[in-house]
Amino acid sequence: MPIPEQFAEVLRGVENQTYQTAWSLPGRFYVDEEWFNIENQRLFSQQWVCVGRVEELENPGDFFTCDIAGQPVLLTHGKDGKRRALSNICLHRGTILVEESGSSDRFTCPYHRWSYDAAGQLLTAPRMTGRKDFTSEECRLPEYFIEDWMGFIFVCIGSNPQDLNKQLQKATELIQPYHLEEMKTLYRADECWEVNWKCLLENFMEGYHLSPLHRTTLHKVNPTRLCKHIEPGDIHFGYTVGFTSRLPEERVGHSDLTEEQMDTCVMVAIAPGLAVGIGSDYCSFLCLQPVSAGRVKVKIGLLFHGDNWPEEVVAEAVSLFNDTMAEDKAVLLRVQKGLAAPSHASGPLAKKDFEGTIFDFFRYLSRSLL
Repeated sequence: MPIPEQFAEVLRGVENQTYQTAWSLPGRFYVDEEWFNIENQRLFSQQWVCVGRVEELENPGDFFTCDIAGQPVLLTHGKDGKRRALSNICLHRGTILVEESGSSDRFTCPYHRWSYDAAGQLLTAPRMTGRKDFTSEECRLPEYFIEDWMGFIFVCIGSNPQDLNKQLQKATELIQPYHLEEMKTLYRADECWEVNWKCLLENFMEGYHLSPLHRTTLHKVNPTRLCKHIEPGDIHFGYTVGFTSRLPEERVGHSDLTEEQMDTCVMVAIAPGLAVGIGSDYCSFLCLQPVSAGRVKVKIGLLFHGDNWPEEVVAEAVSLFNDTMAEDKAVLLRVQKGLAAPSHASGPLAKKDFEGTIFDFFRYLSRSLL
């Protein structure tokens, strides 16, 4: 699908900008369905997309589902101990096999009862005997590429993915001391926001709004003035933000952390669909599944370091996170409406420490889409 010139011209212009001269993208990048289809085709259909945590497939039989660029995907943990990403579409007449999560070693189509195992092998096809051009043994669900990184599961439905660990080498070095792979998910939810996926990712990844929008929530903990830009990589970008007070000694996190890291939150996006806010004691994450130009499904969660977290402390963290997300959602609905208005025009981005990540994201889009 060729890129319309009006979009290509803007993306080419991004490469001629700097952190000091960068401007926001025109509203059509956030509301145009044709452009959304191009993003789906060139980003989410070809690149690694984060779909959740390895804990969701912790034991043999565990499974969950997601959607990547319109492709229904079934994530399984087989009896052989292998995690797989399979097409979630019955090979018979195209019915979606599963629409929930849980534990099972067999997935049966609700339409005609064809069934498959956790490796995608067709097990039964009722009343299909006698066809010389069909044998169950030769039928299995298409399988996609799957990788783990820092406890997150990434899937690529494209045919030729790049080396994920190589792409994320710098990001790994940055956040390895926090050991996200050892953290445990104590809160998770699925939501659907009526906004463009880029709006949500950009919002999570800039500190300019922390103090003005989150005056009674995040500003007290991580104010805008403590934000510092991080040098971006091929598919990651981010910033750090300090805390206004020290954490209790029992919550300082992994022993690999330095004193400075214990008192610093790292905000990192792994484009196109993962955003993580990493503290030494716990962290938050968003996994994005765009649905349309103005709608995005999002898997959200909180990961905690260590054991024996008091219920009231976890509840307090969840409350702060949900209150903050509610503030973000309310304002992003207004942003989405404004971006669709004929009078909308691009605006200048704030300085590097506050909105440099937005410019990093635009440069990623330019590299990936042109």
